[in-house]
Amino acid sequence: MAPGEQSRLTACDPGVSLGAAMSKLLLVDDEADVLYSFQRIFDSPDIELTTASSGEAALAEIPRVKPDLVIMDVRMGGMNGLETLRAIRKADPKLLVILMTAYGTTQTAIEAMKLGAYDYLLKPFDVPKLKAIVQNALRAARDMRQTVSDKPLLESEDYEQGIVGRSESMQQVFKLVGQLAASDATALITGESGTGKELVARAIYHNSHRSQQPFLAVNCAAIPEQLLESELFGHERGSFTGATHQRIGKFEQCNGGTIFLDEIGDMTPATQTKILRVLQSGTFERVGGNTPLRVDVRVIAATNKPLEQAVAARQFREDLFYRLNVVRIHLPPLRERKSDIRLLVDYFLKKLAREQGVPAKAISAVVLRAFEKYHWPGNVRELENVIRRAMVVSKGDTILPSDLSVEIAGAGEAASGAVGTAPTPAGMAGAGAASDMAALAAQLFHWARKDPKLRVLPAVERALVVEALKATQDNQVQAARLLGVTRATLRKRIEKFGIQRQTSIT
Repeated sequence: MAPGEQSRLTACDPGVSLGAAMSKLLLVDDEADVLYSFQRIFDSPDIELTTASSGEAALAEIPRVKPDLVIMDVRMGGMNGLETLRAIRKADPKLLVILMTAYGTTQTAIEAMKLGAYDYLLKPFDVPKLKAIVQNALRAARDMRQTVSDKPLLESEDYEQGIVGRSESMQQVFKLVGQLAASDATALITGESGTGKELVARAIYHNSHRSQQPFLAVNCAAIPEQLLESELFGHERGSFTGATHQRIGKFEQCNGGTIFLDEIGDMTPATQTKILRVLQSGTFERVGGNTPLRVDVRVIAATNKPLEQAVAARQFREDLFYRLNVVRIHLPPLRERKSDIRLLVDYFLKKLAREQGVPAKAISAVVLRAFEKYHWPGNVRELENVIRRAMVVSKGDTILPSDLSVEIAGAGEAASGAVGTAPTPAGMAGAGAASDMAALAAQLFHWARKDPKLRVLPAVERALVVEALKATQDNQVQAARLLGVTRATLRKRIEKFGIQRQTSIT
């Protein structure tokens, strides 16, 4: 490929898929075989790959393509990778760049990382490792660019992510997010798994003066103990088995921005000590290194563990706890904010419909009642997954109790009688009958709209008479009582619809 020439390819490997939205990669390299390899590796409907063969061409492509991630060689003709990286960082500090080099131990690659590269790759590529790094980088890019709404009333559908709720406890969360966004104070977000702690962290970031700088999230519980310190602070070459080259950690990558330490209660004492030093002095050393490094990073931490108990049990440093606990935001479990369930259901129905490119489905009142009675051990994350599954298995345009798991549907059944059965007549029903009939009416209206020839009211009236006769073994007095009408009215309906004895009792 000639210098300055670009090619655009719409890229089937599900390993790099991040959801419904297409991810845009810009590959910058002057070697034709590298360009070809990337075209093969990222041949996916979820990836749009644009290539450029020089730094100058890449800078011209970025405003047009608006990539989520740039993957660039260090050594190229014309502007080299370092010069191009400086220009990219100056124009857009949030655009992530991965450097590629065949000289991974040279000072050039290290300088590239110090300039703000997200990571670097060694040639020849280890394809699984390449895909993992690219996937992590795309996720980080998405977290930085997708604005999180912290508005308690969802007045717009423009938000890819939203903190939804009108309950009093969520109002307090919104207030604290606004107060924290205006400062650089360290924040500690507490709450059970699935309550939305990372969304709150991102809302603080997006509303802060650091919003144009990097945001990186690290799940301290998901990284093996022996690797977490290296992930956060980097390591020097030869500092441990497998450390074949120097690596820059997340704190250096995030200099000037915000780092989110999720599940910080799972951190080892040694790593806790380093985190405390960063918070106190802004300095640390890489693993195996002796040179202090200084960074300016805002720390937001989260945990689903009671840190006070961990401090009392000497499992978590008391001084670190007080450093983190400058401002605390507690996210209540879903079972304590059930008034928000209807809002959340509506939000997820619309969000998932947009993701899947299908019309949003309705949800029956019976299902809503089951949701409000269920205890939700997995909190908001579980609710989203339940709705996602129900949208897949639902055969119509309305989510019904049959589309739920037995446990969740059973919560509604325990609260108001059999779920999914025909509603009891209003005159004899309990408190849930009106909702049952409203749900049935909605389904009947849906059928009527699909088939204008269907005479809904006569069909329903005839079916009710037949069912009442069946239930009473053709005893018209009892059937009339069940239907809430007189025996004379029932006889008129039997004659009107031509219901025969053999029909009514079969």
